[in-house]
Amino acid sequence: MVKERGQKVIASNRKARHDYTIIDTYEAGVVLVGTEVKSLRMGRASLVDAFAQVDDGEIWLHALHIPEYVAGTWTNHEVRRKRKLLLHRNEIERLIGKTKESGLSLIPLSMYFKDGYVKVELALAKGKKAYDKRQDLAKRDAQREISKAHGRALKGRYS
Repeated sequence: MVKERGQKVIASNRKARHDYTIIDTYEAGVVLVGTEVKSLRMGRASLVDAFAQVDDGEIWLHALHIPEYVAGTWTNHEVRRKRKLLLHRNEIERLIGKTKESGLSLIPLSMYFKDGYVKVELALAKGKKAYDKRQDLAKRDAQREISKAHGRALKGRYS
């Protein structure tokens, strides 16, 4: 059997970067059952409401939606069960300290296959207030206008 190479994105949480300020990111493996992997290979998953939480010295991913495998039988998995994340011990201890002391959250940004294994990009994040979100939107719009004007100037159209 040929071993897979490269990276294939399964799902991404685009709204997370809008709702949270990302401080640091980690790559974690996920403990899955067979039908979950088959469903993920079909590209079916949703990270919309997902979050990670520390429980008894381990990090667990909650509310990740992996739909049932279509060709599965009675051995199909639970759709929104909690799943264990695999990280190095020193990373787990660092995350435990950061989440307890400063009230930061653990949010999954994306889920992908890397060399045949399912990985989750986990972010240590701080929630944004409504005015922070508005400021970010205003900055992005201003930057877009600047780049448009710069492009027009390069083409000789100054208006």
